[in-house]
Formats: sequence, C-alpha cells, structure tokens
Amino acid sequence: MRERLRRPFGQPGTPKRGTTMSVDTTAQGPSIPSPDAAGSERPELLAAARAFVDAGFAGIQLRVHDERGAWVGAAGVRELGGTELPPVEGRFWIGSSTKTFVAALVLRLAADGAIGLDAPVAGHLPDLGLDGRITVRMLLQHTSGLYNYTGELDADGTFVPGLPSVGGPWVENRFHGYRPEELVRFALAEPARFEPGTGQSYSNTNYTVAALLVEAVTGRPYAEAMRQYVLEPLGLRDTVVPGDSPELPEPHAHGYARYRDGEEWKVVDVTRQNSSLLTGAGDMISTTRDLHTFFSALLGGRLVPAPLLEEMRTPHGMLGYGLGLFVQDLGPERGTVVHHNGGAPGGYGALMIAAPDGSRTLTAGLTTGDAGTDPAQVFPAALDALITAVFRDGRER
Repeated sequence: MRERLRRPFGQPGTPKRGTTMSVDTTAQGPSIPSPDAAGSERPELLAAARAFVDAGFAGIQLRVHDERGAWVGAAGVRELGGTELPPVEGRFWIGSSTKTFVAALVLRLAADGAIGLDAPVAGHLPDLGLDGRITVRMLLQHTSGLYNYTGELDADGTFVPGLPSVGGPWVENRFHGYRPEELVRFALAEPARFEPGTGQSYSNTNYTVAALLVEAVTGRPYAEAMRQYVLEPLGLRDTVVPGDSPELPEPHAHGYARYRDGEEWKVVDVTRQNSSLLTGAGDMISTTRDLHTFFSALLGGRLVPAPLLEEMRTPHGMLGYGLGLFVQDLGPERGTVVHHNGGAPGGYGALMIAAPDGSRTLTAGLTTGDAGTDPAQVFPAALDALITAVFRDGRER
C-alpha cells in the first residue's frame, strides 16, 4: 500500500497509556539492559515515541542508530486492556516496506545478469498477457501504468476499492489466501492508468508482478529467493515472507482494525491475518532490528553494486520514487532522507527512514487500537516531530 512520509497507517487506537520505555540505563521510566543502549539519555526520542501514543496509536517500538550509537524504546501497550509495553524486539507486519526488499532482490538478480532493468517483463511471464512495453525498471519505479488491485482514485479524487483491503470488507476477508497471478489478472482486467513509461502511479500490482518475475528468473518460489539473496546474507533471522500463514511469531504487539458497521463502530483484533493479498507489495514480517540491518546494509553498498544503488536513490517523477525507495528533501535543517514506510491493511505500520548513506536510521513498528481520532489529522505531526528528533542537523539533542 502507498505509504509516504506523512501518510497515516489506517485507524489509530487509544490504549491505556503505559510508561514510555527506553533501554538507556539513565532514561526516565522503566528500563531494561541491552547491548544496544547508547549509554546516554535521549529525552527527545522518548518524547517523540510518546507523541504517537498521545496521538491515538496503541503502541510503538522505536529504534534509532546514529553517531551517538543505538537506542531502542517503546511506548503504549502491547495489547488493549493491558499495561505491558510493546516488545522492543517484537515482530510486526511491515506492509509496503516490503517493496524495498523486493527491489533489492530484483537488483541482485540484475547485478548477476539474470535480468535487465530495461528489458521487457512479458517474455518472462507470457501467460499473464502483460503489455510488452513494460520493463523491469517500470515495475520498480511505478511507471508501468498497471492498475492497483487494491483500488485507485477516480478522476474526482474518490477512492474506488479493488480487492477487499480496507475496513469491514477486509476484516471479514482477512484470512483469504490469494495467488499472485490472481491479483495481477484482477488488475489487468481494469484499464491501464497510462501508457507504459508515460506517467507515474503507485501500484501494488507492480511489485506483485516483480515477485512473479523473480520466480520465473530463479525457478524457485519468491520466498526462497528472498531468503537466498537478501535475508540469509544479512543474517535477518526474524524477517520472513509468510505466504498463506496468518501467524505473527512471538513476541509481538497486537494490532486492531476499527471500522464502521452501519451505525456501529467495531474494533477487531487483527494480529492474525493472511498477507498474500499483498504478495511482493506488502506481505513481509520483520523487526526494528532487522529493518535497520537491512536498510543500513543496502544504503551502505553491501547488498547491491554501487551503480544500481545510485539508481535506487535517484528520485523520479511526481512521487520522488527511485527503485523501491522514496527520496525526499526535508530542507536545510534535516536534509535528504530515503524511506519506505508501510502499512498492513489492518492493525500495523512500519517506519523505515534513513540518511542516503545509511549512516543514520530510524525504524519503528506501530500498532493501532480503538481511538476515534482521525489519523490524517494526528499522524503527520507525530511523524514530523520524530523525524526532526532523529535527522535534525546541529547535534545539540
């Protein structure tokens, strides 16, 4: 799902407010020992984490790596009705942050000569009937014109749903298993947004096609290829492509969907969900530690060759999107960041933001709960404050 820096993750929730926790041994509030502790108090990070809970999210687990070391902390609650903090090493559904993993996998294959960035995709996937002009680069850059199978905005800006991906319809359908070919064929039954290469429109379909391309090129399931080329080389033991499994491995915080059913608002625990709806586009599970390891390795040049990495970090079109990454100039105080945040259809969000060279990273897992607050009103301010706390120049923090 499309997640820009200022886009909220579904409906936020209001927990019973827990105490914000930092692993820094000098931080205020409950603390735990950790080898990641930076050894100094980071009140601005504690305050930024707490702001998400105050804004209506059930909980947040936050990890920051910068020149002062590593810091992890949490705020809110692990489960509505409880008082336990979200686990700082907890697993969560990362939504569209998956796209950066898939882009890195495709670029690893391109570096090996298995595919070309500007080669047509249709030849590898002849049974789908793709437009022969669509290239690998267009998939990764969202310039293919393929309809987004989870829904699109019409000419007047009204969202037209596709496959059930929001609200009550998704909640009722959240254990349904989809085949990636089914998702793509649903999209191909709709008119293309534009001629390939002539525009840019964020579409989950692009990355589901990319996952199918990986399978065609490697001769193995997308999940196996991801393990071989990305997860195992980086030692990402807590990151998985779950396929049809609805299970979120422990430890984890609970996520909730809040939606209107007639005149009644309902809140449903959606911790268990089948993410095959977003194969290649938003289906993965990870932790803040693994997201940091992945992003810092990728941006540090340890996963794909320098020329391909530069293409990833080169913004294109109205989205400012490279190959699997948003690139955004935040002004002279905060500089340029690269990012790909994510939101699962219900209950979970992920933040994955870094300096372009990976020297400073911010990774987080968010859970939603039962608040009636409008996320469009509260999320951007909380995120902006967190980004400022982490990426502001002038190290008097």
